[in-house]
Amino acid sequence: MYFVKRIGNSLLILLLTVSFVFIAGRMIGDPALNMLGPGASDVALENLRRAAGLNDPILVQYARYIGNLLLGDFGVSYRYGFSVLPSENLADIGQPVMEIVLERLPATFFLAAAAMGFAVPLGVFMGVTAAAHPRSIADRIVTVLSLAGVSIVQFWLGLMLIVLFAVQLGWLPTGGYEGPSYVILPALTLAARPIGRIAQVTRSAVLEELTKPYVVTARAKGVAEGRIVYFHALKNAAIPIVTMIGDELSALLTGAILVEKVFAWPGIGLLIIDSMSRSDLPLIQASIAVVAALVVTVNLLVDLSYRLLNPRIRLSKAGH
Repeated sequence: MYFVKRIGNSLLILLLTVSFVFIAGRMIGDPALNMLGPGASDVALENLRRAAGLNDPILVQYARYIGNLLLGDFGVSYRYGFSVLPSENLADIGQPVMEIVLERLPATFFLAAAAMGFAVPLGVFMGVTAAAHPRSIADRIVTVLSLAGVSIVQFWLGLMLIVLFAVQLGWLPTGGYEGPSYVILPALTLAARPIGRIAQVTRSAVLEELTKPYVVTARAKGVAEGRIVYFHALKNAAIPIVTMIGDELSALLTGAILVEKVFAWPGIGLLIIDSMSRSDLPLIQASIAVVAALVVTVNLLVDLSYRLLNPRIRLSKAGH
């Protein structure tokens, strides 16, 4: 019952998100003029208004927009390779936006996976190390590093990494994607915050577990400290850690926009910025809707993982 409720809440969030983008796109001015630019002819503007139904009442446009989304139709892009609108048939004047978005998604997935590949093992290792040695030098170092990772501005960090490793040392490329080496700097930039957050949560959760009676009993029985920390305490502390990993993965999907721009990474984040600069409203709407759907899916998977990690947990009582 809880999971059904979560799905309903997620669908409501998606609806509110796409509705907000729809309304915002019409509040900032004439959509046809925004999409074609001030240099468009009156004929082209009128053709677009008729072809896209922009002359219809706003409620009719919204109902048609939501109906098309339910059918998987996100519209077409008017700015990718088209400067005039000679036809009233949308199939003749634009490229389906989902084709463009789906072309960019693999790059964003790859970047997010690489960033989490850095963040999860490093964050967990740092957190466990700090918890196993509280108030030690290692604990203090982890605390400083985690706070730095959480506080640092990713845009600035990306530029500094480019200056150091690409410009000064020449070890890595400055941007784009032509091979595995191109993902290292943007992935490290995106991983800084998750490393800090995961380390903080892991330290707190494992430290709490190490104070519980079953740990005292295990130590009294002579169980190796490493086994107690990694096979017992860390396992029982998995739920808050997994929750944080899910939250950070969601943040990566939404926060990669500026990082992709800095490194000219050909993902959906760069696509959103480019579509905004082109005032390509259908492409903006589709990109944001896809990102929102990905974030909602990640959160649902995190909720489902609670039961897998600990079968004693009832989903009806689970929560963030």
